[in-house]
Amino acid sequence: MNSDSDLQIAGDILEVPHLLQAPRAHPSTVADFVGLARSIAADRSQWEHLVQYDATSRWYHRLSTGPGYEVWLLSWVPGQGSGLHDHGRSSGVLTVLDGTLTERTERGTRALGSGAQRVFAPGYVHEVVNDALEPAVSLHIYYPGLTEMPMHATNCAASQANEAGDAVTA
Repeated sequence: MNSDSDLQIAGDILEVPHLLQAPRAHPSTVADFVGLARSIAADRSQWEHLVQYDATSRWYHRLSTGPGYEVWLLSWVPGQGSGLHDHGRSSGVLTVLDGTLTERTERGTRALGSGAQRVFAPGYVHEVVNDALEPAVSLHIYYPGLTEMPMHATNCAASQANEAGDAVTA
């Protein structure tokens, strides 16, 4: 018995394929999707040249797709917002690439600065708005791909407080 360890590997471990985890071609877990969003955010050459700003409506561009998911790039000029909505049966990861966005839910309001990420489950109701004075850019990954975005009446506490000029914090 080896005094350094009771475990010894005999032969070439690479010859035991059932012990090795195959690399994934596409994300399949929440952690994988968060990692994908972070890697895209870190590589500005993948998205920066595509961004456009439109004063009349939010600009969006599908950046890529994979089995069961979509990656979207959005820009937000000051004052633009999504309206109160959910994403149907899709879960997602929202990552702020540039600027600051405000997320409003029935639980409160949260500022999301560059690098911030939010992971949400199907049916999660929120509103995203650019309340800042500078444009913002965000990355959205939906799985399964986004097929609906039901709008909701503006009756959550955060929206009501915002309309009244009160600050709500999460």
